[in-house]
Amino acid sequence: MLKYVLKRILELIPMLLILSIIVFLMVRMIPGDPVKNMLGIEVPQEMVEAERERLGLNDPYPVQYLRFLNELLHGDLGESIATGNPVAEELGDRYPNTLILAVGGILIASVLGVLFGIIAAVNHNKFWDNFIMALSMLAVSTPSFFLALILMLIFTLYLGWFPSVGAITPERMVMPIITLGTQAVGFIARTTRSSMLDVLSQDYIRTSRSRGIPARVITYSHALKNALIPILTALGLRFGSLLAGSALVETVFSIKGVGRFVVDSVTKRDYPAVQGCILVLAVTFVVVNTAVDLIYAAVDPRIKYE
Repeated sequence: MLKYVLKRILELIPMLLILSIIVFLMVRMIPGDPVKNMLGIEVPQEMVEAERERLGLNDPYPVQYLRFLNELLHGDLGESIATGNPVAEELGDRYPNTLILAVGGILIASVLGVLFGIIAAVNHNKFWDNFIMALSMLAVSTPSFFLALILMLIFTLYLGWFPSVGAITPERMVMPIITLGTQAVGFIARTTRSSMLDVLSQDYIRTSRSRGIPARVITYSHALKNALIPILTALGLRFGSLLAGSALVETVFSIKGVGRFVVDSVTKRDYPAVQGCILVLAVTFVVVNTAVDLIYAAVDPRIKYE
């Protein structure tokens, strides 16, 4: 097990290097000058050039990239061009909020998505199956910003249950988590249904039924346990999508998160901020998927890690 974990960590290094190169080049190919965005278009060109020289933006790209790598190896993500604050400090303020949204969304998807998927599979081609699949398709197809506006209209304006703006409190995070997790519920429900149907058609399930084993025991003790591998895989991938896709939800609900920070940084051509955000999100995504891989062995003893 330890050897497998170390192998995954070593595999992370070249992946992050390639990712950092791609992000480094893509951000710099976007038209616009980050210094002019920061100082304003009416600032004299001499002042702009002086600031570019101070920030090292006049250096060749290889020099800028090697400087970025050197700072990264020393635990420094650089200094934000837009705010002047360390990127690590900016992320430290925003990352917990994004993580709360992603974890809350994936918990909703895990509970409701798996439950609805099981109900649909057990009632295959019946009313509940068709009804749940229709709701799943609706959930997957509904844009996040539209669902967010509907929730704000109902639960904030009409009912007054949850605030949509203000301090970050548990009550305020309810609607963003529901908005972010709704599409994941539909996706996980469809994945669970498909995986359960494959298992329920196996011979050992029919044998268990012929022996008079209760349907509940067959469904939850036998079928679900053997159907968990695709479900866990989908949950791991979906968690990464929730992390990266939180920008729209954070913008609508005015939440200070990483996704919103990435969008603002791209708009302002804030190179260090974009690079730092992408790397942090990539590391989180890889860590989560490594954890999912390790859970496989606990779910299915046939899986061994050499």
